[in-house]
Amino acid sequence: MYQKELRYYFSTPIAYIVIGLYLLAISLFLWVIPGQWNIIDSGYAQVDGLFQLSPWLFMLLCPALTMRLFAEERQTGIWDLLRTKPAPLWRIVAGKYFAAWTLVLIGLLPCFVHYFVVAYMAEPMGNLDSGAFLGSFVGLILLSGTFMAIGLFCATLSKSQIVCYILGALACFVLYWLLLQEHYSSLSRGVIDLRDVLFFLSIAVIAIVAAIFTIDKLTRK
Repeated sequence: MYQKELRYYFSTPIAYIVIGLYLLAISLFLWVIPGQWNIIDSGYAQVDGLFQLSPWLFMLLCPALTMRLFAEERQTGIWDLLRTKPAPLWRIVAGKYFAAWTLVLIGLLPCFVHYFVVAYMAEPMGNLDSGAFLGSFVGLILLSGTFMAIGLFCATLSKSQIVCYILGALACFVLYWLLLQEHYSSLSRGVIDLRDVLFFLSIAVIAIVAAIFTIDKLTRK
């Protein structure tokens, strides 16, 4: 299931559009558009804008990747065929989740270019807080995984991809504002606290388990 979903993403424009939009938006805000996130305007060797902007972009892009995971197959009847296979339900759901998350992680890798460019421009060269960057990057990985899990759960709630997208985006926004932002900010200071890591993993696991129960309930009707 993991390989099937990953192949699907890269055999359609979805992967290229989502990754391209994310990288383009980040690059424009960091280097072109004047403002508080512009590295050149700030006069400091830092890439804080990358980690301040990414959560808000992920709220829009992660649900776009997950909205079709179940809605499309429920509409076409392929889901009924999948359920006849010997693979347990949790493996099907997990395969879809990790395929979508892998796509996000692939999109994050080019962001290291911003780090190396700023490190090269710094005076003296390399005068950049690497600890804060790595801590923030770990936080971004965990946050994206949590958003993907939330989007996965919302994708089980309707056959309409548009409805799934709206529910996913709203859920990501509300949970980030109320619960996730504090833990993400803590990791962004460069200190990887096990409590923050466990919090993100717990939310992701809860969302995935909820998705499994929801799909199981729907298939029993």
